[in-house]
This record gives sequence, C-alpha cells and structure tokens, in this order.
Amino acid sequence: TNAWLHAQTMRSHARFDKDRGYVCTFSALILKGRDIHLLHVGDSRIYRVHAQSLEPLTQDHRVHLSSVESFLGRALGTGPNVEIDYTTLPADVGAIYLLATDGAYLHIDAAAVHQALALHADDWDRAAQALVDTAQARGADDDMTVQLLRVDALPEVPLRDLQTLRADLAIAPLLAPNARFEGYRIVRELHASARSHVYLAVDDATAQQVVLKTPSIEMASDALHLDRFLLEEWVARRIHSPHVLRPHVHERPRTHMYVPMEFVEGHTLAQWMIDHPSPDLDTVRGLIAQVGKGLHAFHVKEMLHQDLRPDNVMIDRQGTIRIIDFGATRAAGLEEGSQDPRADAIAGTLQYTAPEYFVGQEGSAQSDLFSLAVLAYQMLTAQLPYGLHAARVRSVADIKGLRYVPVRHFRPDLPQWLDSVLQKALNPDPARRQEAVSEFLFDLHSPGRAFHQHQAVPLVQRSPVVFWQTISWVLGLVVLAMLGARALGW
Repeated sequence: TNAWLHAQTMRSHARFDKDRGYVCTFSALILKGRDIHLLHVGDSRIYRVHAQSLEPLTQDHRVHLSSVESFLGRALGTGPNVEIDYTTLPADVGAIYLLATDGAYLHIDAAAVHQALALHADDWDRAAQALVDTAQARGADDDMTVQLLRVDALPEVPLRDLQTLRADLAIAPLLAPNARFEGYRIVRELHASARSHVYLAVDDATAQQVVLKTPSIEMASDALHLDRFLLEEWVARRIHSPHVLRPHVHERPRTHMYVPMEFVEGHTLAQWMIDHPSPDLDTVRGLIAQVGKGLHAFHVKEMLHQDLRPDNVMIDRQGTIRIIDFGATRAAGLEEGSQDPRADAIAGTLQYTAPEYFVGQEGSAQSDLFSLAVLAYQMLTAQLPYGLHAARVRSVADIKGLRYVPVRHFRPDLPQWLDSVLQKALNPDPARRQEAVSEFLFDLHSPGRAFHQHQAVPLVQRSPVVFWQTISWVLGLVVLAMLGARALGW
C-alpha cells in the first residue's frame, strides 16, 4: 500500500509538492490471544479510555516548526519505504479503546466518549457517529474517523503461556483404581502407551463419569510433547460439534498436568471395521458423513486435525461418531515462534497421512480430506488405496509414482462412480482434490453427472499387473514372429 501510494504521487503533479500527494495516516489495533498489538504511522491516534481521561497509546509523527505550523514527518506514501511503530500490550477484560483521526480527537474527551456510550450502549456504530457529531459541534472542520472497541472476554489459556503453564504443573503419577486425584476418583485405566495414560474417573463434585488423560512419566523431559498435550484441551474448548469430543470443564485449580474430557461409552472405528469387514455403501456413507462434519468443525476454526485414523474415531452406543485425540492439531498462529526442529515433523499416522506432508509441504483442509477418504476406502475394502507406498513417499517423484487401486478391484459390487469420487479425494496432488470436506460428502451422497457418466477405468489403472503381463505377452509374440520370419528367410 505504501509503495502504491508513493508511486501515485510520483506519477501526479504532486511529485513536486509532497504535501499534496497521496499520503495518509494509519493506525491499527489487533487483538490476539491475551495481547493487543498496535501498528501506527502518522498522526491518527489510539487511546485507552479511562473514567476521567483518554490515555494515548501512540505517538504523533508530526514535525512542529512553530506553535501553529507543523507537517507530517511519517505517513503512508511519503516515501518509497515506511517505518511503522509497533507496540504490544496486555489486554484487559472491559477495557475500551478509541481510534480516531485528528479531526475528531482534538475536539472530544473522556466525558464525551462515556456519554456517547451511555446513550448508545447497544449500538457502538451510533456511539462513534455521536462522537463525530460532538466534534463537529465543537468546531471540527477536518475529515473525521472514529472507531470504538471494548474487550468483552479473553482466552482462558494464552498460547504464549503454555511454557509457563507447563513449568507450573507436575507430571501425574501412575494412578490406581480408587485413587484420589485433583478432585476425581479413578475407576480404572482405559489405555496406556509410552506417550500417555487414559483413565476412567468420576468427578467428586458432579458424580459425572469423565476421561482423564495424563502424559507418561517417560515424556516428562519432552517439552514439545508436553506443549502439544496441553493444547488438546485448548482445542477442545474451541470446537463445538456433536462429532468432536467435548472437554469436561471445571474451574478447580490444578497442580498436575492432565486433560479432562467427556466419557464416550462405545468403541473405536478400528474395532467397528473388524466387526464389519464388508459393510454396505449406505452405512459407510452415513459414518463418513459424521466424521466429515467433525472435520468441518475444525476447519471453520482454521484448525487441522492432522491425525485422523480409525483409532481416533469413537462410535457411541447410539451410533454417533466423535473425533478424538487433538495432540497433532494445528491451528492458525499456534506455531509462531517455535524453534523446535521437530515442530515440522509429520504429526499423524503415516498410513493415513496425505503425501504432501512427506515432502515438507504445508498441510491444508485437503490434507485432512485425504485422510477422511482413506478411512472411507478402508471401511469398504479393508485395504489402503495406495497400499504401503504412500507411507514411503520421500520425494515429489515418489508422489508421482503413486498408483490408485480402484475400490472395485476389491468390491466389484460397488458402483463405478464411487471410484471417481474416492480417486479425486485421494489424488496425490492436493490441488486436484475436492476443495472442501463438504464437497466430498456431497459427491459421495449425490454423485454428479460427470461421475454417473463414468468411463471405464483404463486397464493400467484397474490392474497394472495384468496390463504389463498382457503387454509382455504381446511383445513376446511379436519377437517370436520376427525370429520365425528371419529363420524362413522372409
């Protein structure tokens, strides 16, 4: 923007009089986590509104020649490059901020701001307009812009404080049945691995059954693992979907590191596939639709699950699916400042991970879609669409060498169009997959004309072994014919 404004000035008559050029001030307030970030250049201002005063949070970039004469020393468009002031401050619930240009702030005070807010408590746009009207009534004749902002709530756990939180919490010991832990009574252990322990417990305050997940003692020195562990509850508190595991929320102080979640009585999708080795298409579509809706809840929050696999999908006794385990989840902005070289490591399970991750590319919603399509393929066939080859990808050449095995190779009873839908979602190139999970689910339930007009899959894709055997057989016959002709002197 600065370069464009400066270029417009240099192409106009104002190139000889910069005071008449394409110049403007710029002030921005950004709320992120529990911090406020201020960006500023020029003589517009950002204030914090107190009961009796306006506290300026920015400094005017004006050069004063006398008590009545001054000019802008810095602004957008004054030169090919611009220096912008940057400040970060802690945010406070209830704090009110005012952004205004000089035409307005020279003629209003804290009393005027509070009066405007009192008169228009339900419409802050009208409150801002009232401040402009007040400035005009007090003699303002310059252009005026006013914005008002109030902080109503802040995140429970600031992302930047994860390391501090980790340092304050102890690693939980191994918990035996009937043990008391942080206001819970342990019922039994549900799962144990080298990374974590999962327990069924009862909340003493509510008598509600919950699941407690604690990091294993062996991971006590792994800072990255512990940070990801703490993120699980942070993620769960921000996603609201019947198809995503919910956190068990309480306000008790903690002394140990653990994640409390709702208890789902049921079984994993992995167990379901063992119990249903050859399910019908309608059943699979119904289950995949639920998983897809859960993934969509991640994506609308700008999050990627990144570890979708049968063991991370629970089915309760009513047939409702919930996605679990958010330790590999990536959210926009979470990785800022990470210096750990393992932060770029593949977070999910290799057999279900999209190929782009293996060559260092950044994941996207299409990456989660790939994993979802692998689940659908495996539920129908008990096989993986690329066998184990996808997990062995290490280069772009390896990706190009992947060959999709049609689902009808294992299940001839399934419709032909299904392969077109699955093959698109499982394309090694993320740009050639469906654009969103919702599009994949629509295609899966309502295949379009293009899929109904499905042409026969080439033999080389349908059965590569048979194709090359046939080619070899034909070439062998040609060679024999040529040898015979030569022997006969033809």
